[in-house]
Amino acid sequence: MAAGVAAISLLAAGCTGDSDDDQALPNSISIGIVEPDSLIPANTTESNGSQVLASLFYPLVRFDDKSQPYPVAAESITRDKANKVWTIKLRPGFTFSNGEPVTADNYLNAWNYGAYKPNGQLASYFFSRIDGYAEMQSVDPDGEGPQEAPAPRAGKLRGLKKVNDLSFTVTLSSGFTGWQSVLASDAFYPLPKAAFGPDGALAPGFGDAPIGNGPFKMRGAWERGKQIQVEKVPGFKGTAPKVDGITWKIYKGLNAQYEDLKAGDLDVETRLPLDKLDTAADELGDRVQQSPSSAFAFVGFPAYQKDFQKKEVRRAISMAVNRQEMTDTIFKGAETPATSFVSPVVAGYRENSCGEYCEYNPTKARELYTQAGGPPSITIAYNVDGGHQAWVDVMCAQITASLGVECKGVTEPTFAGLLGKVRKQEDVGLIRLAWTMDYPLMENFLAQLYTTDGSSNYYGWSNTAFDSLVREGAEAPTAAAAQQKWQQAEDILADEMPVLPLRFGQNVFAHSTRVSNVTMDLFQKVDIYQIALVG
Repeated sequence: MAAGVAAISLLAAGCTGDSDDDQALPNSISIGIVEPDSLIPANTTESNGSQVLASLFYPLVRFDDKSQPYPVAAESITRDKANKVWTIKLRPGFTFSNGEPVTADNYLNAWNYGAYKPNGQLASYFFSRIDGYAEMQSVDPDGEGPQEAPAPRAGKLRGLKKVNDLSFTVTLSSGFTGWQSVLASDAFYPLPKAAFGPDGALAPGFGDAPIGNGPFKMRGAWERGKQIQVEKVPGFKGTAPKVDGITWKIYKGLNAQYEDLKAGDLDVETRLPLDKLDTAADELGDRVQQSPSSAFAFVGFPAYQKDFQKKEVRRAISMAVNRQEMTDTIFKGAETPATSFVSPVVAGYRENSCGEYCEYNPTKARELYTQAGGPPSITIAYNVDGGHQAWVDVMCAQITASLGVECKGVTEPTFAGLLGKVRKQEDVGLIRLAWTMDYPLMENFLAQLYTTDGSSNYYGWSNTAFDSLVREGAEAPTAAAAQQKWQQAEDILADEMPVLPLRFGQNVFAHSTRVSNVTMDLFQKVDIYQIALVG
């Protein structure tokens, strides 16, 4: 998910791009992904779509090696003393890949489209701090469906004001010292005029062949189940990539990617299959690499299911899991046990903030589970294209041994399909999820995942005290004051256990002999600007 979600697979077969098409791209490389959920910036909340968008769009800001934001598509970003009114000046000379100049209107139109609730954009939450967002939402008065909901009171964000063609202001409903970091998120990319029809709706087919302001442009349309091809934009005004094209090969599993990588038919596999972690170094040598990541793997307890509404049940299941054994036996040390709700790569992280409920204690877990009247059986829903069977099987075996109840994994072919069922609040049992940060703040591991209206709060947990602390942290005048509030919010998570933290990840990836300078960042993305062909 949105965010972002790491994909690991044990399947032996998958779909790949056509080799003839790949050869038609000069000076090009190929990178393996699983099927994205969307290629519309305001509708992209998972890592595969986000990786593709990074090649098609150029963000307002990026982050340095100390996780500090710096302008990229923006020339400057300034704020008032209250951190409430932000002025964004764009770099001149940028165009979309279709030749349209990039102006302030392109950002304003894209953000208004993303924030307008009837458009149903999954990343709409990112605009919620902008003044006027509430008026662009509508509430279903009787729960009978969207057709019963009244139209929003406004169609545009009051807080967005154009200054001139290359400058605009953003007024937040309340101050947020970290707003510049938030602007790195996919939802804040601009959209060209060509993205919209005469009625203001998204033009038909735009999501299959999006037009961006980035270093690459679409080569044809998204071929679902097969590939997405992009080629270099001539005369791009920003940082120029070293390759002329990328084929994003779509697979149903990582074992198929691995075999293609060994055969020279794939250049980068961003995550190695679990069953290859022991042998990959022998087979690929120094082409196997590791780097820090913000990945956080967890299991969500659906609040809409009666079986998991007691926090004592949630605590007991968490204590029934031996995280260290799981990471040692399945992940071979490539991941570490998560005993906090916030990644170690962000400021404000505290080791073991989850406390006793993330400690393996089967005796206490069974006592608590029995006293709370936990369900006689447990299921864990996971997507097959993510290859999670090995660790889900281990986790279920641990739960059965600790609690004395039946546990089994339930598969869904794709992550998009799993999310579709969860959004409809279908009875899927525990939900296999993961998160990769959008921006390096504690708040990004709290607001989106656990606030009542969080964009990725698929399990439906809600706590007003938690919501207030997250908001107070965002409004705090300094980073230190913000972290203090967010840590207090995390303490509520440790008490309530709306999810079961499992693992913090690393990037464990590999590349072919054709490419060099292959790196992956904290956001689990290949650096498309540094990767190059050998020779």
